[in-house]
Amino acid sequence: MDNLAKHLLQRLMRRIPASMLQSTLDKWGRLTAEKRKSLDFTQSKLTITQELVALCEESELTVKHITELEMIYVTENPNQGMWHTFQLLDPEDDAHSVELMQFKEQFKSHLSELKRNVSVKIKKHTDEAVWIRVAWGDGLSRPNHLKATYVVHYLQTPYVFVNALSSKNKPLLLQALTLSTKHQQIKAANLSGQKLTALRDLLMRQYQQVFPTKYPSPLPESDQSISKLRIEKVQAEASANRHRMAGETFGDGMLPALQSAFFQLETKFKDPTNEAMTQRDEPFICSVKFSSSNLLESLRHCASSGIASTPVTPLLSSIPLKGRNYFVITDNVPNA
Repeated sequence: MDNLAKHLLQRLMRRIPASMLQSTLDKWGRLTAEKRKSLDFTQSKLTITQELVALCEESELTVKHITELEMIYVTENPNQGMWHTFQLLDPEDDAHSVELMQFKEQFKSHLSELKRNVSVKIKKHTDEAVWIRVAWGDGLSRPNHLKATYVVHYLQTPYVFVNALSSKNKPLLLQALTLSTKHQQIKAANLSGQKLTALRDLLMRQYQQVFPTKYPSPLPESDQSISKLRIEKVQAEASANRHRMAGETFGDGMLPALQSAFFQLETKFKDPTNEAMTQRDEPFICSVKFSSSNLLESLRHCASSGIASTPVTPLLSSIPLKGRNYFVITDNVPNA
């Protein structure tokens, strides 16, 4: 076990919560049951790490085996780091028939042609997601396993989720993905966040949606007394209407826990009394960021409770409708 493998294991042990150590090592399966039983998980993290390193050395484990352990932890705990989404475009006629083995062979082959000294590991998760771990080398240097890129792709869908990808390696990865999935192009989907599951659910519509109707839904009959004041009736109707419109925009069930949305306004200065500023070619830029532990749930609550006006503005309703959380608004031409 070389120094790189030790360093990688020690760093990984710092990331894995103490409560998950035993179950994660059991899933890994690179240590015998006897060796796993010898570990006392009630000890400090430092002591457990030292004992684990010794056991891995005794078992002659390598970097390859440690990266397997890392993938197990990351796939089971994907809501970490910043994930960016991409959308594959212009599929070839046989794109829908690409299977896992074919994808693995093609991806490794294309990436190896584009980049020397690259290490690729691919595995299929239980939810049908294909997970890819890429460690990039530089010139004649070995792949840097301490700064690996993670990619998640569901075969036969156009969406790809990427974590920890440098601008230098971005075109190489995107080209390999485009070729191995038999598409012509790939573009940024303008959706990012720390919770991979939320991004996936939003893009792939894996949550309960309610589609708006042309006519308002009838309000449920009220069993209040006939003597109810008119103002109470008006308030009840207004509340029901707000809930209906909020539901039509965001749905009625659990929502993907999207944590942020960005809006950037680019507009010309308009003031007839200030000719110098009005004639400037450069637009004024204003950025607004919405943040919440569950942004869509917060927006739905604001609309249904009357904190925000209804119907919901298209700027906010576009988040679930278009599956994006980054928007650029220019003069009369929304764009991204």
